[in-house]
Amino acid sequence: MEIHDALNKYSSSSTSSPDHISWSHLKKVSRDPEYITNIVNIANTCINLSHWPSHFKKLTSIIITKPNKTSYNSPKSFQPIVLLNILRKLIKKAISNRLQVHFITSDFLHPN
Repeated sequence: MEIHDALNKYSSSSTSSPDHISWSHLKKVSRDPEYITNIVNIANTCINLSHWPSHFKKLTSIIITKPNKTSYNSPKSFQPIVLLNILRKLIKKAISNRLQVHFITSDFLHPN
């Protein structure tokens, strides 16, 4: 199933997202087939309705300092990091995998 494939691509040590779900937590609860079915249903509904819920569009930006900088007076001394909703990333990855398989098996795209 594409959800399990997508889950395995992410590190369990990642930080939590704006929805306060971590990859390690998601991997643990995904052992329940009903949970996976619900995620697949959400993904299918997003596709069928051509709608991406506003909850999946929320993000958190964090600014961290770059190490070994002599001065922090310049914007180049900082690194922005964007934390996205975990379910959003998982569903987008599953949809992407599904499209990739479809394109390859149907010869939709030229090999070059």
